[in-house]
Parts: sequence; structure tokens; C-alpha cells
Amino acid sequence: MRVRAVFLLCLAILFALTPLMLPSFDGYDPEDFPVEVLRPSVQPAGYAFSIWLVIYVGLILHAGYGLLRRADAPAWDRPRLPLMAALVLGITWVALAEDQPVAATVTILIMLGAALTAVLRTGREDRLWLMPPIALLAGWVTAAAGAASGVTLAGLGWLTDTASAVVCILGVLLLAAGMQLRLGRVPEYGAAVVWALVGITVANWGLNATVAWLALAGAVVMLGAVTVVARRR
Repeated sequence: MRVRAVFLLCLAILFALTPLMLPSFDGYDPEDFPVEVLRPSVQPAGYAFSIWLVIYVGLILHAGYGLLRRADAPAWDRPRLPLMAALVLGITWVALAEDQPVAATVTILIMLGAALTAVLRTGREDRLWLMPPIALLAGWVTAAAGAASGVTLAGLGWLTDTASAVVCILGVLLLAAGMQLRLGRVPEYGAAVVWALVGITVANWGLNATVAWLALAGAVVMLGAVTVVARRR
């Protein structure tokens, strides 16, 4: 268990340093796709990506506390392997995202599976240190995987920009609502999804009414009909 705890801390630190690999990265390059979509509607406004700073710090604190105080605790060890897998895949995604967007999208979808597995294996012990960082990562990756998929579908010409955004927002909402209901009193997961949906709303306000209103409705659903209900269970 202690060895896994050490590896997790190392990976959390490395994962937090990945932005240094692409300091000017602001999304997939439209020129890497057959169909150039200069402003993908499914992509949140730039400010929304600031949540990564919270995720990075949270994961490092989680891993550090887990190593120093809970290295041999079974409840802490259960999510470590899938969480480590998610972090490795996240690092891989950064390496692929600049010029191999299709491969990067496949990678983030696999990363989503690992992150969801990790959060489902996480118990409610140590409420401050154990669950929140993992749930926040899983929630944001849920939204990020949907956004990456939408950009890729439009870029490959399989769907129009608006259609791909609508399909992927609905897919994210369906998955996120189901996960939030299953997780129950874990608002961090839903909060990350709401943050992403509001970011999509802001990015499309006055530009693409269909996507803006759908994303806003999705945020309301997650915040009101799912997250609040789950917190009262």
C-alpha cells in the first residue's frame, strides 16, 4: 500500500506540471481536422479552465496526506490504482493534444473511465481529504471528455458544430446525473460539471443560442434537480 501511495504522490505532482509542456495550449488546433471549426461551440469559456489549479492542488494534498497519514488504510488504497491510471492518461493526453486530437480524445475517454472507477471506489472516510479531490477530477473530466468528443465529431465532419455540441452536452448531462445520484452526498462531482456547463453557456451567449440555452438548462438540472436532491439523501 505504501508503495502505491508514494507513486500516487509522484504522479499527482507530475500531473500538475503537465501545463508546462504546452504553455500556450488553448484547445485542439482546427487545422488538425478535415473540417476547420474555429470556435467549437462545445468548448467552455477560457476562464472555466482555471478549475485545473484547484484540481492540481487538491490531488497533491490528497496524495500527500494519504502517504503521510493513511498509507496503509484500505479505504485510501482502494481508489489509488484507477486514480493513478487516470493521472497517467491525463499526462498522455497533454502529450497528444497539440497535434493528435483524435488520439487525445480516445485517451481522455479512457481517462474518464479510470476517474469514474476511482470515485466509485472511494469511501466517505476523512471527508475533507479523501473524496473531494477525486470527485472534482472525475466531474471535470466528465465534462472535458464530452467537450473533446464534440470538437472531434465536428472536426471530422461527422456532425455540424451545433449538433455535436448538443449531442455531447446531453451525453455529459445523462452520465453526470446518473453518477451524481449514485454518489449521493458528493457535491464536488456535480459542482465541476455545473462549472463546465456554465462555461459553455458563457462562451456561446449571443453567438449560439441553441447551445447556450441547452448548457444553461443542463447546469440548472445538475445544480437543482440532481446535486441538491443528492445532498438531502
